[in-house]
Amino acid sequence: MSPDALIAEFDLALRTVFAPARSVRPLPGAELPEVVLDAVHRRHAAGLMRVNHCGEICAQALYQGQALTCRDPGVREALRGAANEETEHLAWTEQRIVELGGRKSLLNPLLYLGSLGLGLLAGALGDKWNLGFLAETERQVEAHLDGHLQTLPNDDGRSRAIVDQMRLDEIQHAETAVRHGAAELPSPVKSAMKLAARLMTASTYRI
Repeated sequence: MSPDALIAEFDLALRTVFAPARSVRPLPGAELPEVVLDAVHRRHAAGLMRVNHCGEICAQALYQGQALTCRDPGVREALRGAANEETEHLAWTEQRIVELGGRKSLLNPLLYLGSLGLGLLAGALGDKWNLGFLAETERQVEAHLDGHLQTLPNDDGRSRAIVDQMRLDEIQHAETAVRHGAAELPSPVKSAMKLAARLMTASTYRI
């Protein structure tokens, strides 16, 4: 990798973790009225959005690492395209955290580095496994977001609209990976991914 390319990747990492994200698409649910939530429900909603925001930080790092080490230009383009949509998710969740009076996770820099390393490893294993990792990640995120829709306050339409659109986008990302030739990951790998996701969720909900 050239020095200029290395600097560009480092700049991307810094902007992802520390700079406000920007979205081209409008914020889902922006037209809905803001409801008055009690302290418990507001804190819970903010915690879930903090988890989702951190998840999007991790997604950016995964895609960056996968794109750096993948071999097929078409696969690389698909990864970059998915990363662009994840940037929008990052912006949406960040804005909603502010609206709910919450804060972003203090673990974001550490989890970004860990996810970048996983992305680099997945890409180095070959494109079919790289895409398989992407597809399985998105399926697990979809299930994770389904769970959030079940526990978010029913009258918090703004948070629910964001999570629902994110879920639809993740489904599309998984389908794109399959169309490009994703391999099915072994069951132990899927289980390890689920365990890591549970640990991340539990920690970032609070920290």
